[in-house]
Order: sequence, then C-alpha cells, then structure tokens
Amino acid sequence: MRIFVTGATGFIGTAIVQELINAGHQVLGLARSDASAQKLITAGAEVHRGDLEDLDSLRSGAAQSDGVIHAGFIHDFTRFAEVCEVDKIAIEAIGSVLANSDRPFIVTSGTALVNPGKLATEDIIPPFNPAWPRASEQAADAVATQGIRASVIRLSPSVHGKDDQHGFIPILVSIAREKGFSAYIGEGQNRWNAVHRLDAAHLFRLALENATPSARYHACAEEAITVKSIAEAIGKQLGLPVKSIAPEEASEYFGWFAQMASIDCPASSRWTQEHLNWIPKHPTLLNDIEKGIYNN
Repeated sequence: MRIFVTGATGFIGTAIVQELINAGHQVLGLARSDASAQKLITAGAEVHRGDLEDLDSLRSGAAQSDGVIHAGFIHDFTRFAEVCEVDKIAIEAIGSVLANSDRPFIVTSGTALVNPGKLATEDIIPPFNPAWPRASEQAADAVATQGIRASVIRLSPSVHGKDDQHGFIPILVSIAREKGFSAYIGEGQNRWNAVHRLDAAHLFRLALENATPSARYHACAEEAITVKSIAEAIGKQLGLPVKSIAPEEASEYFGWFAQMASIDCPASSRWTQEHLNWIPKHPTLLNDIEKGIYNN
C-alpha cells in the first residue's frame, strides 16, 4: 500500500516510516522543510510538502494514498487549545478525502487520561474533557461514520528510545539538572505506562493493515511504572540526589509539567496484543534510562 504519514520526520514518525518501508509499503511523508524532506528521501520515502495547518496539502496527500497514519501533532503547550483545534480540523480534512473508500486511517491519541487512577483498557471511551481539549478520538469516530476504517492508537505518556529529545523523560532529566536533584511527588507511587518507539511503530503498521473502524489500540508495553522508580533511575544516571516533594511544591519544581508528574495512569494493552498479535520486544523504560541514552 501507499501510505500517507503526517509527523513522518518526528521521533515516532521516523520509526513508523521505516517500519512501513521494511514491510514493503510505499510511504508518502509530510514535510514542511527542506531538512525534513531530505530526511524522508534518505529513509526511502516520497516527499509531500506541507504541514498540519495546510489543509490543501493534507487533502492532496490523502488523495494519493491507500491509507493514512496521522502521527503529527504540534507540541506547543503554550497554545494547547489552539493546536488541539488544528489537530481536529486536520483529521476532518483527511477524512473528507477518504470518505466512502474503506481506506484505513490511523489517528493518534494517548492513554494518560483514559481512566486516571485506575487501569485504562481499550474499551473505555472517556467523555470529552474541556480541561484537556484534544479531540483526536472524537474526530476519528466522526470520520469513521463516513465509510472510512478510522481507528485510534493511544500512545503511552512515555514513548522512549534512542534519539528521544522532546518526550517526557527528557523533560524530567532537564528539570533534575536545573534543580540539582531528581524528584517525585509524595510517595511517588503514581504510575505511568510506557512503550519503546520501535514497538509503537510496529503497532501502527499492524493497526493499519488490520484496521477496525472506531477501534482503540493501546501502545503500552508496560502497564505500570511508578514515578518514584523513574525519578530514582534518572537520579542514578545523573549522579544527583533523589527527593520526595510535597504536592504543594510540585508546581515550583516541575512547572507546567506538574500535572503530568502527578497523574496516575496505568494502562493495559492485553486486547491490543491479542487482537493484532502485537508482542513488544524492545527495552523497557528503566532499561533505556539505565543505559544512559538520556544523559547527553
């Protein structure tokens, strides 16, 4: 198949592109710069110039494809509501071209807010939360009614691996270096789930090839890792002390990241693994931290 991929030159997108090419698919990757275009050419993909706010480029890319993986998102938390709206409109634009074609369309979301404090499973569809206005899943469900095999991959809060520069672990590493110690909140028993980016990329391909309309797939290889254990691994690698901080100190230490540092979001991928025969095999999050890939 010829697959149009948004976010094709990002941390996860580059792994998706290589996974697709290695499996015999052709890739048409969205690129907004000459550097991104060259990156795609080097990987063996075709280049489609544009960006997530250029709706004509999105519609054109989708029209040239047998399926779409929408892995792109503008990670600008200073204007989060605005970029969430950009994402929603982008999904609608792509969907308008794929309508009545039965072509697969994979949309990216996250596991973190599916069932906070309890185990998130694929069958849980949380209501829209205005405080977290990303509407990727709602937009995917809407286009799925238009004769498109639109489904959702929910990514773990930590998608980790070599070359991760902007994910949650690099954020924690940067804060620890700035503050002089690695911290967790309270007893640090709140949990994240995690996945290696190569395992996530493999799941994107499997979901594309076996897409079920409105299905949710969980890209989480590890159900629950305490934030305390993450802070301890970071502290050990950086040679910094590890401390517990009180909840009222979280904003001072973590800044805008305090909410995510405090969230409890274990998630299961049992149904995903059984349904798609997805078997994660790459290093765990703590293994990657212990290998020192975040020390640079």
